[in-house]
Amino acid sequence: MSPAFRPPVPLRRGRVHEACGPGAMGFAAATCAQGSGQILWIREAWRAKALNPVGLSLFFDPHRLLWASVADQTDALAVAEEALKDGAVPLVIVELSGALDLREGRRLQLAAKAGQTTGLCLIPEGMGSNAAETRWYCTPLAAAGGTDSTPMRWALIKNKSGTLGTWDVRWDHAARRLDVVPPVGERPGPAPAPG
Repeated sequence: MSPAFRPPVPLRRGRVHEACGPGAMGFAAATCAQGSGQILWIREAWRAKALNPVGLSLFFDPHRLLWASVADQTDALAVAEEALKDGAVPLVIVELSGALDLREGRRLQLAAKAGQTTGLCLIPEGMGSNAAETRWYCTPLAAAGGTDSTPMRWALIKNKSGTLGTWDVRWDHAARRLDVVPPVGERPGPAPAPG
């Protein structure tokens, strides 16, 4: 498969990225699986649904997950900034409930650069920051033929250092890796006959 059809993951270190859409949690789980070391996941305590680390075990060892439950978005951003700047945890994920202004986004970027840490903000649709390195819109796809897989569509809708694109991906639970499904016409196999 051509490298042009590979999504730019793992996410660039020393930068903060954003993911939104109904498949954003799957994107975050796959991002966690692609790294090593501890993961700090920051979430506002008032949210009704809780994250179950055991449910992430198909992607990575849940013992790697550190959990921070905070009162509101202001606290979430403060914890994320300190963790990114410190650099002790290679991946910081923060779930946000509201929009990020340019100042807040820029502070996160500077902290990630200082700590050489990767940040991922899970944001509501349309509420990203102009400071984000990349922004992904993620949606689940129906599995073909009832196969036991996790098909997703990841659309790179903002990219400060490259082009945009859309990829259909599937998490291979047995191999614990991300498989990219190439677009029609770009699938491996014999070359079409000329003429």
